[in-house]
This record gives sequence, C-alpha cells and structure tokens, in this order.
Amino acid sequence: MSKAPSCCDDFDPQAQTVDSALARILEALTPVAGREQVPLLGAYDRVLAADLLSPVDVPAWANSAMDGYALRAVDGDAPRRVVGTSLAGHPFAGMVDAGECVRIMTGAPMPAGADTVVMQEHVTRDGDQVRLSGAPKAGDNVRHAGEDLRHGSLAVPAGTLLRPATVGVLASLGIGEISVYRRLRVAFFSTGDELQPVGAPLAPGQIYDSNRYTLHGMLRRLGAQPLDLGRVPDDPAALEQALREASSMADVVITSGGVSVGEADFVKDLLERLGRVNFWKINMKPGRPLAFGEINGATFFGLPGNPVSVMATFYQFVRPALLKRMGMAQVEPLPLLRVRCLDTLKKRPGRVEFQRGRLQRDANGEWVVRSTGSQGSHVLSSMSSANCFIVLPQESPGVEAGGVVEVQLWEGLV
Repeated sequence: MSKAPSCCDDFDPQAQTVDSALARILEALTPVAGREQVPLLGAYDRVLAADLLSPVDVPAWANSAMDGYALRAVDGDAPRRVVGTSLAGHPFAGMVDAGECVRIMTGAPMPAGADTVVMQEHVTRDGDQVRLSGAPKAGDNVRHAGEDLRHGSLAVPAGTLLRPATVGVLASLGIGEISVYRRLRVAFFSTGDELQPVGAPLAPGQIYDSNRYTLHGMLRRLGAQPLDLGRVPDDPAALEQALREASSMADVVITSGGVSVGEADFVKDLLERLGRVNFWKINMKPGRPLAFGEINGATFFGLPGNPVSVMATFYQFVRPALLKRMGMAQVEPLPLLRVRCLDTLKKRPGRVEFQRGRLQRDANGEWVVRSTGSQGSHVLSSMSSANCFIVLPQESPGVEAGGVVEVQLWEGLV
C-alpha cells in the first residue's frame, strides 16, 4: 500500500522547487493595465508606467567639481592674475584670457575661456596673484554639460520602482508629474473556525488571528492597497462567497489557511471549480502547501495557516509576484549574503529550509548570523526577533557553529 506525500514528509518528488515555482508564477503574471498621473512628491514606491526622456542636459552647463581657480590649461604653470569670482547662481560674466584665472566654487558655471579648475589646495595666493604647484591638466575638475544625462536620452525606463534617488533624478530634470501604474488592490482574508479577532474572548480551542496583521503590514510596505476582508469560517458556501467577493474588487486575492489536505480544507477544491490551479506543493520548510491560480481575472494565492509559513511563502513568492503585477520590469528574489553562522543548525535533507536568523556584527566588526530560537512554523515570536532567513539548501544536513551559510535580508528591501 502506498500513500500520497504529506506536508510532513522531507521530500516529495511531485512538489515544485522554490526556484521553479517562482519562475512559473512570474511567467504567468502581467502588470495591471491602469495608469495615473501623480505629482512627483506622490511617486515614492510607485512604478513608472512609461519611459522618461531627459528634456535637458544634466548638467545644463559646464561647472566646477571643486573649490579652486578656473583657468586655461594651455598657459601651463605660469602665475595667474585673479580677475573675478564665479559662484553657484552667480556666474562670472567676463572672459578668462591668457595669464588670468577666476576664483570658482563647487557647482559654479565655468567662465568663458577657461577649461580647467585647479583645486585651491594646489595654489598659493598673494593678493590677486596665484601661483600653481604644477602644470594643470586640461579638463581637470570640470563637470561637462550633459555628462550625467544628455537631452533626449533615456533618463528612467518604464517599470522602475521609484525610490528617493530616482525621484531626485526626475526633480533635477524639472519633471513635476509622471505616469505610474495604479496601486495594486490586494484583498485578503483568513480561514478557520478557530480564529477570533483581536480583543475578543477566547473559548477552548480558539486562537487570535495574527495572519491578517502580518499580511496587512507586508502589503503596505510594498505600496499595495490592502483590502482586509476579515475571517471566513470553514464553510464551503461562505468561502465561495468570500472568494467571489474578493476577486470582484481586487487584482490579487490572498487567503491564509485551508490549502493542505485536512477534511476541513476547502480552498483548493473551490479554487479548482471557480478558477484554475497551477500548483500547490512547494519543496520548502516552512510553507510547503501553496495554492497559486486565478479567479475571475484576479491572481490568487492560498497561503498556509501557520503564521511563520505565511510570512515565508509571502517573501519567497507573493512579494515578487506583487512587484510584477505592480509593473516592475525586473523582479528578482531577495538577495543572498554569505556569512558565518554562530549556532549549530539541524536539518534533515529533502527540503530547502528558511530558518529565522538575526544578522549582526561580532566583536571584530564582521557580519555574522545566529538563530532566533525555535523554528516551529507556529512560533511567531522567533520571527519577530529575526531580520533575515538563514537559507539551508535542499540536500544540506544543517551546519555546525562557525560554518558559512546564506541569508536573505528583510529590512531595507522591497
């Protein structure tokens, strides 16, 4: 007699690998169609919907990269007479002739006739006379017009997630309003008769619903529009109504709980009837059960019910999928860093494990990681004190203290 693989098995030959699952998800998705014009100050964390060409040269004119003296390099190391000053916003209006120079500040326009700036530390000044420490090289310390961006060149390509530096580039071009993809609407709810809202009294066998709070926070940090539909009981009719309602109002629907093989798990069967299922088992721990599909044009993710499994599957699959649907052109998984692990980590071969870790500096200033404690998929407290996943490969038996591991950072990443 044989049995179907369960979520407790270490290896399931029919399960998707993490990499293949993510590739299939991203291949199936397209950005939302809607676009809107927003002012530049409202563009942070939005995705640019159309290529932006530079309307000007940046810099618009040649200017000094240093505080010093603007002069003609062809005159060599001969002494110069100071004939004026060029300041940012107050350029020198005359011409620099042979044997002359202009006192110039960083960012100030280069005066006509000058092609070089000698930094002030390399000259000796006596009254209006300047002596150089050596012959200057033509073009030194000069920022040329269009050196950063040429008029008509591609300044920011469509599909760029707009961070502060990119918004600053657009401001430097004088662009005050841009076209971005509209915000992604994401409806989500938890399933399970045992769940109760925060603040309600708990009867025996009941727990508080924490998943909606973690999902809400992760969605907001991505710049999506969260639509919290609350808790849905383990009832097929109620679940069907919730799925239909969610798919009618959102671009993406996320549920937590109800995607394993228990008798009360209805989401998978409903999804097969209401839409289509691409896969639902991933060779990872925590978070093996995962439903991915579509309902009425809305992308669907059915996440596991355990709190840590929800966050693990969100970071590995939902996050990049949402970025793709938001319009981001290049979506990559969270980057991996190799660091030394201070703890011995146990693992059975067969699945990729994402263990919770804390990346920190040791006494020598080197980055190291240590475990945050119990790795049970129900232990959310060890997730709270973590700032990264320690990624242990599928065939790894674990790592001894002092060994090198790969970690995925959370903070500061999209």
